[in-house]
Amino acid sequence: MATVGRNVAGPLMFLNLIMYLLVLGFASWCLNRFINGQTHHPSFGGNGATMFFLTFSILASVLGVVSKFIGGNHLRMWRSDSLAGAGATSIIAWAVTALAFGLACKEINIGGHRGWRLRIVEAFIIILTFTQLLYVLLIHAGLFSSRYGPGYRDGDYGGTTGEPIHKGGTAGTHV
Repeated sequence: MATVGRNVAGPLMFLNLIMYLLVLGFASWCLNRFINGQTHHPSFGGNGATMFFLTFSILASVLGVVSKFIGGNHLRMWRSDSLAGAGATSIIAWAVTALAFGLACKEINIGGHRGWRLRIVEAFIIILTFTQLLYVLLIHAGLFSSRYGPGYRDGDYGGTTGEPIHKGGTAGTHV
């Protein structure tokens, strides 16, 4: 029987993957226009925070995509040992997305003309900050109950038969 956390985390992970890919595409396009000095383009614009915001948005989206691939492996296996990699990468992706969220808020606060592509990147980063946090909480839900996740005390694998493990392989032999 599948667990509750796994059933909810799967679709959320796929949604976040699609949104991170869209952010990567739009932020790359905007950064290319910004580097080429084409800020007068009607669908771009920008202000003083744009360069920093786009840099962190691209970094957050690359980390987010990588964390979704590792998270997909965790959802397939759904064991405590796969949770370590999925949890670590998803927390790092969320942290960098939160930094990009702060820069998006700063860019919105500064104001000025921002084209529709730049506003889409801002909106997706704001949404991803909260959905990525929800994803992190869902895959770590096994901390509270094994019904919601793989649990941190699974004893059905890895030599947990109750007998002590002796190092050296010659325990009990006398010469």
